Amino acid sequence: MSDGTSTLARLLAEGGVLVLSGAGISTESGIPDYRGPGGTLTRHTPMTYQTFTGDPVARRRYWARSYIGWRTMNRATPNDGHHAVASLQRRGLVSGIVTQNVDGLHQAGGARSVIELHGNLRDVVCLDCGHSSPREELDRRLTRANPRFGALPTAINPDGDVELPDEEIDAFQVVECQACDGGMLKPDVVFFGETVPAERVRECYALVEGARLLLVLGSSLTVMSGRRFVLHAAKLGIPVAIVNQGPTRGDDYAELTVDAPLGTVLPELVRLIDTIDTIDTGAVPTGSSR
Repeated sequence: MSDGTSTLARLLAEGGVLVLSGAGISTESGIPDYRGPGGTLTRHTPMTYQTFTGDPVARRRYWARSYIGWRTMNRATPNDGHHAVASLQRRGLVSGIVTQNVDGLHQAGGARSVIELHGNLRDVVCLDCGHSSPREELDRRLTRANPRFGALPTAINPDGDVELPDEEIDAFQVVECQACDGGMLKPDVVFFGETVPAERVRECYALVEGARLLLVLGSSLTVMSGRRFVLHAAKLGIPVAIVNQGPTRGDDYAELTVDAPLGTVLPELVRLIDTIDTIDTGAVPTGSSR
């Protein structure tokens, strides 16, 4: 491992770490990111809130694609990076986790008290009455409404959307809210052009202010939604470390950057931290002798 990884391990070993994760931590679970190597923005324009609510045809296309994409997202399992973050949290080194992802893989990997900045695909909300329901329930209703819909995706995107031929989408039937009999349903995620709930943002700022170190994992920090927490940490003099494949818009504020796959780096950090703890306590590692 690089000197940067060893240095980062020593920083993490001191505790008080707030993790800010992005799509890059889930790529090794089969969910691509937007802007990393092979990112989907080169071929896919994410759905915006304004288009979803204002264009019935675009909304039908979204739900058709998301109906297929949900199956892939729902089958995704946490990778070594997710498990490593949970391991650091169990060791008491991670004070909080803020994720920009909507896949729920941090929690599936054992992490607790995760703030999902952009929501989660497992929930559906009615924009008219506010009723919330499980995605599994909506999936069953869409299956009943589209018994012969079996389109095959050509690619999946980080928001659970997939690429489908237009001719496969035209006959797809969208369902509406049952609680208010006709309301518009939307996945309980923050679309592009939509605002993150203010209370959620305040909670994230408070976590930054209480942290000793902000650790960014797998985010290019291109959009302000996540970058603002890096700027806030820098303003307060809180060190920032970034692990990502490729440059980010937060690199100028970071004391340390590591360019490497998270599924490789994060487990190695856990191993190095355990080595540091062993040396500091004078304990004898398993299988060794003095």
